[in-house]
Amino acid sequence: MNLRSRQEWGTHSLKPDTYGRSRLGLPLEVWRPSGECKLLLFAGIHGEEPETTSALSRALRRLSDPSPHCAVVLAANPDGLIRGTRGNAQGVDLNRNFPASDWQPDPVTHRSTLDDPMDVVLSPGEHPGSEPEAEALMSLIDGLKPNAVIALHAPLACIDEASETRLGTWIAERTGLPLVNGVGYPTPGSFGSWGGEQGIAVVTYEFPLASTDVLVHEHVPVLVELLSNIQY
Repeated sequence: MNLRSRQEWGTHSLKPDTYGRSRLGLPLEVWRPSGECKLLLFAGIHGEEPETTSALSRALRRLSDPSPHCAVVLAANPDGLIRGTRGNAQGVDLNRNFPASDWQPDPVTHRSTLDDPMDVVLSPGEHPGSEPEAEALMSLIDGLKPNAVIALHAPLACIDEASETRLGTWIAERTGLPLVNGVGYPTPGSFGSWGGEQGIAVVTYEFPLASTDVLVHEHVPVLVELLSNIQY
């Protein structure tokens, strides 16, 4: 497919639809494909991982036409991105709020940095799927019916999937990141757990801890290839 010139990368030429509203009422936006949706790529479900939104936005801005078969959500948690918090405006870790069979009501913890202990506390929500952002994302997937979903995260530097797929293997080979089954700690109520139970292939693409320039040079081209209907 045709790509835009470098001079045009500063703006989005493609128009999104709104698939819901955040806890604070911000629009949840999706860029739909021109054809049948085979893949959904989403970023920014953790507000403390803004590099995922930035990188996916840079890839999307290179397209002159909608992706043939890939839908894009740049910010699954816009309130957290604006506030700089991992969770949403309610203090809920959205990636622990999905109604998977392993959802737990206990508080969840995360690290402030990779060197810190996991002692920063958030909520998994009052009940599974309690947050509007999680509910809207599930509804969007129900409508799109993608074969696979890629969730962008940072900075664990790996490709994580429950069962090895052609898509996950290709991303791992393309990026040089290790292909793993699990990130080393429990993730009850995660999108990956819920998606797997729905029969959806979920690949968690964890960027490395790297500068914007490194992500632009090494990972944005991979995202452009995915948006251009390569390998899925």
